[in-house]
This record gives sequence, C-alpha cells and structure tokens, in this order.
Amino acid sequence: MAPARPFAWESAYPPGLRWDGPLATGTLGALLERSAATFGPRIALRYRDTAIAYPDLLAMARRVAGALLALPAAKDGVALLLGNTAFHPCIVFGAALAGLRVTQLSPIDAPRTIVHKLRDSGARLLVTLAHDGLLALAGALRAQGLVDALAVGDDAHWGAGPATPSVPAEALRVEDWLRSPDPASLPAVRPDAVMLLQYTGGTTGLPKGAMLTHANLTAASAQFGQWNGGRGPEAERRHRRVIVVLPLFHIFAFTVDLLVSLLRGDEILLQARFDADAVLRLIEVDRATDMCGVPTMWIALANHPRIDEADLSSLQGVASGGAALPTEVAQRFERITGKRITTGWGMTETAPAGTSQPNWDGAGPRAGTIGVPLPGIELRVVALDDPARLLPPGETGEIAIHGPNVFQGYWNQPEETARAFRDGFFLTGDIGRMDPDGYFVLTDRKKEMIISGGFNVYPRLIEDAIHAHPAVVECAVIGIPDAYRGQAAKAFVILRPGAAPFTLEGLRVFLADRLGKHELPAALEIRDALPRTPVGKLAKLDLIEEERRKAAAD
Repeated sequence: MAPARPFAWESAYPPGLRWDGPLATGTLGALLERSAATFGPRIALRYRDTAIAYPDLLAMARRVAGALLALPAAKDGVALLLGNTAFHPCIVFGAALAGLRVTQLSPIDAPRTIVHKLRDSGARLLVTLAHDGLLALAGALRAQGLVDALAVGDDAHWGAGPATPSVPAEALRVEDWLRSPDPASLPAVRPDAVMLLQYTGGTTGLPKGAMLTHANLTAASAQFGQWNGGRGPEAERRHRRVIVVLPLFHIFAFTVDLLVSLLRGDEILLQARFDADAVLRLIEVDRATDMCGVPTMWIALANHPRIDEADLSSLQGVASGGAALPTEVAQRFERITGKRITTGWGMTETAPAGTSQPNWDGAGPRAGTIGVPLPGIELRVVALDDPARLLPPGETGEIAIHGPNVFQGYWNQPEETARAFRDGFFLTGDIGRMDPDGYFVLTDRKKEMIISGGFNVYPRLIEDAIHAHPAVVECAVIGIPDAYRGQAAKAFVILRPGAAPFTLEGLRVFLADRLGKHELPAALEIRDALPRTPVGKLAKLDLIEEERRKAAAD
C-alpha cells in the first residue's frame, strides 16, 4: 500500500514551496534559449580571461550544433574527454540543440575503462583538449579503431594559461566550430530523447551507461532550482556568482553547477581544477556567493592556514555532495566561517536529484540524515528480501526512488534495467530508513562500491588489476574510512609460495597504468589466508567488520 498524501516530509518544506508544484521540463537547448532571452547581456560564464554573456553562449552552442550536424562521425554520439573548460558547455549545448547524444568520459579513469565506455556507447566522435596526456590517450583510442574523428580544443582560445602542445594535423579544431556560420535551422528535439550517457556501475561487471533524457535533466534542474529558491523571493532575486571547481564530467557538477546555474541566470566562475588558495581569492576578491564541493574540498578549506582571517562575507550558499560529509568537518567549517554546509543524496541514475537538507529560516540540517526528498521526488523504503513490500517509518531496508528525474535505464542492458526497477521505483542499492517526520537516514550500501573523494570506485576492477601482479595469488578489496576522501580502498593480498613481499608503494607503482589515481589502494595488508563463507567465497563482510573493530579500538 502506497503512503497517503501529504507525505511526512512535506512538513519540512518552507511556506510557498509545494512538493507537488509544477516542474518545467523540456530540452537542454530550450533551457539555454530561454535563459538567453530572459537574462540578456548578463554574464553566464567566466573562464581564464574570457567572460561569456548568455546570448553569446547560445550563439556559440548554435554554431557548434551546425558543425556537429555536418560531421557523419557525430551521428552516433559525441564523446567528451575533457577537464573543466569553457569548451564543455559550448559542446554539450551544441549537441543538445543538434539532437545528438553525449557520452562523458573521465580523464582520470584507467585507459581500459575509457575504452569500454567508448566502445559501449557507440560514439565515434571524440572531443578532447590540447593536453599531452589527453592527446596521447586520444591517439591510442584512434589506433584501436574506436574513433572515426578527433576534435581538439586549445584552451589558449580563452586566454592566458599553461603552454599547450601542438595539435595533430588531422584533428578537427573546436575553435573552428565556434567561428562557423550560424545554422539556418536546427532539428526538432524531443524531451524524451536520450541526451546523456553517464556511466556508473557496481561491484560486478563493467560500468553501465545510465540513459538520461533531456526531460530527466531539466526536471532535476527544476527540482534543485525550486528547492534552492525556497529561501524566499529575496534569495530568488539575488545575483549569484557560483564557483565551479567540481569536474563537469561528474553528474553532480553537470546538473547542480552547470544546468541549475544557467537556469537561474547565475554567473559561473569556472575553474580548471580545485585550488584552495584560488577559491579563497574568488570569495574575497570576486565576491563569489555559492560553491558546491565534495568533502575533500571542504576539508582542505577548513584546514587552510588563512581560513580564520579570510573575508567570506559574500558567501551565501555552500553545499557538499558526491560522498558523505563527516559531521565533524561540517561543524568545524561552520564554527570557523559561520557558513553552514548543506548536504543531500542523489545518484547518477537520478541526475542526481534526490534529497537535501533544509537550510532556511526556522529549519536547518539535521545531523545524521540526508534530509528530505526534493519537489516531485518520492522515496520509499522496501524490504531487502522483497522490494514489493513497503516498510513503515523506522524500519531499515532498501531505498527506492520515483520521479521525473529518474533515468530511463541502462544503455544496451535491458535485463539490468528490469532488475533495477520495481513498481516504477528505482532500487538504489542504498540501505536506510525514514524517520516518522520524513527525514531519511542512510545506514549502509547494499553494493560494495567505494565512494572516494566523490568518485565511484569499484573493488572488482581493483582486484582484477592486482591479480595481474606476478606475486599475487588472491586478493580482496574493501572500502575503509578515510578522513580526507571519505573512503579509500584497502587491499588484502595472499602471495604466491616463495614470492617476495612488496610494499603499498610498490603495489601502487605496479597499478599506475592499470587504474585511475582515485582507484589506487590507500592501504595494504599481506596475509597468509583470507576469511571465507561456508561455500568457499571470500567473506568480505568479515574483513569490513575487522576494520570496524580496529577503528573502534583506536
């Protein structure tokens, strides 16, 4: 039996914000067109030495759309191998206006993971930056026959910065796309068309492509926008200058930093990477008002030697996502700066809208919870042994979610998709409960996925890489608490008879070209044996419990 309206969490909503209010959805192209018409000459984006107004961003996106439509290689999708750069929104919205699918590749992934994502997505056009490492990787992908056309953008186009290497002569130039003629017409794009393949995964198999439509992404943007506007008309009207340091290839930054900011008419202060000194300058000198980060960033800022004397008076909204923020970090940051970090919960599959902590007059974050569902999102807790059975408040089970932001399924994996849904609700794999007043609490993960510094880390991929070591006969990888990253990988290894033991550093060197930096183990324990279940499988839960006991004893 479904819970009756009003839901318990609706009592946490501020006056004027309705859980069931209308959510404007459409296409990403229409979102940018509407913002360009609404906000006129307002600055949309600052990057390096360049300020881009809303109409100019739309004009560049239209020209990119025309260039992409003229490229046969783009018809099956556009793969982006980019860090943070002003090219990113130009290409994303260009593809959106052209009705083309985008696949985001993470530059920090291991090459074999990138190969899998590129092959699985079917994208044959690869866009990257004039950067030694990225160009070398792009060249290797072309040599394997995975890419029909390569396009390269030189960040010097946007102003002063690090020296850039020469671009291969055969590569298309993204700068040329920005200077191409405005197309006479663009195709009609349906809101239910897949806009983004955002790869995610679990502890088994390779990453899966979550199919996010234009409607999913615009719904999530509207949900975040309504929630953040719930502080009243004054908050809705104020001009925001948003520091964007999270990688735009991550769904959290893609939606919360890019789409929501453009929807509201914010000014995006885009940074190529996180640097604590640079962030403080943006707040003190440029009077930035908002920033989203992952826990590692807030830890770095809270421990910055100048944090006590820095002028943070312009900062209004600070939020953390991607991984659980340690309570002591949030409390330390608020104690030092007077700024309250809000947190929430979401997933790649939810684009990533889910829950958020209330943070307005008369309501604030509740420690130990992930807050309440955003507008239009329904959460329920179902039995672990029967996802069709709903559990009452206070009982622990698997969290399931329904809403217009929830993805359409996994690309080319109908069986995985069918297993992921029950009664129209996506089964998240997260274990938790709902308190009687509608606040949700996460207690564990059904899957063994590790979240390290906001990035998903998959133990099986690490185990496969370690097994390639000639001295290793068996290994198991689990997540352990990490004060900086939230979680880190720990490897338990059994050596082959007569093999010489190795150090953690030696193992990391061996794995350097097999794993991304964020996947490298942070701890190593060599053992003579590993715990097993009665049927002979490795008992990872026993290892996790051992680590918990050690942490409690320290």
